[in-house]
This record gives sequence, C-alpha cells and structure tokens, in this order.
Amino acid sequence: KQSIQLLEPLVDKVAASGNTSQEKLLRKALAEDYLREGDWAKAAKAYQTLDSRLQGKLTADEQDEIEMPLKLLPLAQANPPMTVEPCDPFVLQVSRNPLGLTDIPVFVDARPHTWMLDPTAPFNLISRSLAREAGLKVSEEASTIHTLTGKPMQVHVTVIPRFTVGGRLTFRNMTAFVFEDADYSYPKSHHQVQGVLGYPALSALGSLTVTANATIEVRPAVQIQPVEKDDQLTMGARFFLDGDQVIAALGVPTQERMYVVDAGGQQTYLTSRYYAEHSADFAAQKGELFTFPGLQSATPQPSYVAETSLFTVGATTVEVHFVRVLTQPLGNAALDDVYGVLGMDALDQLKAYTFDYRTMRFGVRDE
Repeated sequence: KQSIQLLEPLVDKVAASGNTSQEKLLRKALAEDYLREGDWAKAAKAYQTLDSRLQGKLTADEQDEIEMPLKLLPLAQANPPMTVEPCDPFVLQVSRNPLGLTDIPVFVDARPHTWMLDPTAPFNLISRSLAREAGLKVSEEASTIHTLTGKPMQVHVTVIPRFTVGGRLTFRNMTAFVFEDADYSYPKSHHQVQGVLGYPALSALGSLTVTANATIEVRPAVQIQPVEKDDQLTMGARFFLDGDQVIAALGVPTQERMYVVDAGGQQTYLTSRYYAEHSADFAAQKGELFTFPGLQSATPQPSYVAETSLFTVGATTVEVHFVRVLTQPLGNAALDDVYGVLGMDALDQLKAYTFDYRTMRFGVRDE
C-alpha cells in the first residue's frame, strides 16, 4: 500500500520526462503492487498500459515476465475482492508430491483436495476437472499463455466462494485460474496437479514455517486472539518479490548478496556472479558440463560442484552441500543478476525455513 501511495503521484511526471528506463521500472512496480493487493481492475489496466506504452522497449525476458498478468488479469478484472476470516495459529501436515514439491490439504467448497504450494506463483490455479467437480462457474472467455509450463495452455477463470486451508483458515471469493488437466500433468511420474496455491493466498497466511518433519506452522495475518509479542519474524534476511521470483538478501548487512529462494522448484545452483567472487575455491577442481532441468536453454553449461557452501541468513549461518556452480552467464537477466537459486534440494537440508509476509523476512533454523 505504501509503495502504491509513493508511486501513483509520479506516473504522469515520469511518463512526460521521456526517460523510458525510469517509466518502465515505475510502471512494472506499480502493476505488481496492484496485483499483490488483489485489485484486479487496476492491475489489469496497469499491465495493459505498460505493454502498450513500452511496446518494443521490453526485452524478451521482460515480455515473458508480464505475459501471465497481461493476459489473465482481463479475465478477472470484474471479480470480487478476496476476503480472509480471522484464524489463530495452527500446524498443517503436508506431503511431497512425485515432483518433490510440497502439497498441502485444502477444501474447495467443503471437498478435500491437495494443492501444490508455490510462493512464487502470481496466481492461484485450479484444474478443470476439480472446478467441474466443485460445481464452480468457469468463464467462457479464455487466454492462451506459454510461460507457465513452457507449452501453450488455454486458461479460464473462476471464483471459489469458500476455500479452506487445512480445515482452519477460510478464504471467501478466491479468484483462481482454470487450466486443462492435460496441460499440468506429468505422465512419467503419474502426477496430476489439482491446484496451485500462489502468492495471493500465501500472503494472507501471514507467516509460513516449513519444517523438516513434514509440517507447516501458520501464523495468520489476521488472528482471533491477541497476537503474541514475538509473533512476527523481525530478524532473518529481507526478502523481495520481483515478478515471479522471491529474492532474499543473504549475508551480513554490509555485504548482502541477492539469491532467488524457489520453494516451487527442485534445482539449486549458483550463478557466474557467485563464481566470479569465489573462483579461487575451484582452482584445483576439474570442471564439467551440466544441463539444468527446467532452464530454457538446453545447452550444457560449464560448472563445478561446491561441496560445502555457507549462507548467512540474518544472524544464522547454514551449510548447504553439493551445489552446482555455473562459470558462465545463462543469458537470462533475471537469473544472471542474482548469485544463485536455492531450490527444494537446498531447503530440504535445513531443519526449518520461514517466509513472513507481514515483515517481509526470510528466516532459517538449522538445529
């Protein structure tokens, strides 16, 4: 909200200045703010304006980054705002799906299901078969997107009147985008995604602590009982939302380095920026070519393996073992600008990790 208040008065002035780079930054930030506030109509208009005014000035990566909100928000701009009922802290038992990612128990209008947890997803998603089973009204209008799975998929929109996480926290009028079952299916692992719980819902959960014993501790943003004094995470590392990425500032305050924390992805790797600062550590090691699953480029990348890497998160330093280190840029600005991507294979080496959306802090426990 504060970001919107700061940016809105600047739009006309910056647009009139002719400074394209500043206008692009401002409009992208403001559009993301509206999206995260759940203001569908303003967000749709902001992304359309960003695309029309800066057509030809956006890189291929930037066009991919805005594809989903640009195409999907017009479908939802008339939807009612989502509300969340107050709820006291609770513990949620979770499971791992065949993709190695976290599934959580949910109820879609009182029907039990499991949805994939993805803090980086800008939208909540639901499969066509589940929407049909729940009797939800699905829009006739649709948009085709490419960036979610790398293949074209036609997406509709619906509103879930009542959605409950773990039988405890209830959402009303939750907007979810409807995908065809076959578009989010993994035949080799015999896994069909039923739904994805993305940022719009996770931020309302307040604080999520994922533990090594397959539980998630939830401290809702709005609670029934008075909030305990130490309820919010005030230490740890600052984290930021950039497009569809969660970026954490790791290291001591004067030497912070930016890393993507990807709780919706498996692969951990460190980029050429990390290698440039630690190349001496690999002088005696023989490099090897490696192809990273999920990256757009299928070209094998020269890399090393860091047996032990140290990461400082607030006042806590943790060890992560056997991480790939790239020696060359990938040609993707969103990845080459950070020092690495910490996926589930790294997060699983911790006892617990926390995303507190109320204070925008990322914390870890290693004992």
